[in-house]
Amino acid sequence: MYRLNSVDPHLSELLSKEVQRQHRTIELIASENFVPPVMLEVQGSVLTNKYAEGYPGRRYHGGCHVIDEIESLAIERAKKLFNAEYANVQPHSGVNANMAVYMAVLKPGDLILGMDLSHGGHLSHGSKVSISGVMFASRCYGVNRESETIDYDEVARLATEIKPRIIIAGASAYPRVIDFARFREIADSVGAYFMVDMAHIAGLVAAGVHPSPVPYADFVTSTTTKTMRGARGGIILCKAEYGHKIDKAIFPGIQGGPILQNVAAKALTFKLAMTEEFRRYERQVAANAKALSLGLAERGFRLVSGGTDNHLMLVDCRGKDLTGRQAEESLEEVGIAVNKNMIPYDPAPPAVTSGIRLGAAAMTTRGMRETEFRLIGQMISEVLTSRSSRVTERVKGEVSDLCNAFPLYFDRVEAAGATLGAS
Repeated sequence: MYRLNSVDPHLSELLSKEVQRQHRTIELIASENFVPPVMLEVQGSVLTNKYAEGYPGRRYHGGCHVIDEIESLAIERAKKLFNAEYANVQPHSGVNANMAVYMAVLKPGDLILGMDLSHGGHLSHGSKVSISGVMFASRCYGVNRESETIDYDEVARLATEIKPRIIIAGASAYPRVIDFARFREIADSVGAYFMVDMAHIAGLVAAGVHPSPVPYADFVTSTTTKTMRGARGGIILCKAEYGHKIDKAIFPGIQGGPILQNVAAKALTFKLAMTEEFRRYERQVAANAKALSLGLAERGFRLVSGGTDNHLMLVDCRGKDLTGRQAEESLEEVGIAVNKNMIPYDPAPPAVTSGIRLGAAAMTTRGMRETEFRLIGQMISEVLTSRSSRVTERVKGEVSDLCNAFPLYFDRVEAAGATLGAS
């Protein structure tokens, strides 16, 4: 077996640098997580050599009998985990999963009703800068200005007014439980399809920490990363009656052959998500998110909607006389990774923002609990409040000590670079 460092020393050095960066960083970006080492093994497997357009038993390439078993295993596990009637595990990403649903039941120009991007929605829910907003007409609902939670009466009013072909629930930056039953009622009242993008909350749903959208939605899309802590890629769950349309929309509609090593990794993701260890993990994610949000609130930070019900929170930085971009850059300097994020009714442009988005999934994977998340909240407060070089240097040291106490993958991180450099 060749080692990457002998074939491409430059690339090997960059991978080693990234291993080191991940180890020494308090990762609070809500869309990120650390997969188990066994997931890296599957995603780097010999399955990358195979091509398999089509579906189990219906391939356009030979030599697919093992591939058929792997994909069928992933499908059955996805259905069992989420109690779904039908599953497609081939989407290369969450965006592809969303686009496939649109391709399956919409025509170009049909109307989508999704959550406003600036209120926590996602680009692929009809944003004008996304292909979803180029191919289809779109309107947006948002959150109530006072409560900063979804105004379901306003969603109903808007749906009645515009008669969308599909209504989308789910978000990339919404910290509260979503009322899927109410969305179903609204969709039925106007004869619309109902789709839920649960990419951020899928792990919480699988563990019973967040209500499931599957009983209510015609289509449920997700990534298998984020709180799922698994494979790189997407999935679609749906009512059995739509299964054939979804399959055709994925292939040959918007994709060619599936990324087979990722399909296998999805099968592993679903198996791991059925364990009691995973359910304990997701409960701890929610507990850690609450600990962090409470700690920040106690130190004078305003949280959008007043807190969180899931793994993430939005922090309004204006009370500390900061933009989101300034806060992100200041925290990155000490080794705390967050992302700038718009808050509802944000007066700042998207490249600047007034807020930051924080998530608890990744550092919970590394073993941190409420005590550590309260400490992280204290670090964030000190950096963003004092903004002095002395505090910055001290917190850098505290971040380093905390990361070393909860190592990523290996007790000796130096070994990680060498191990992950092997091929």
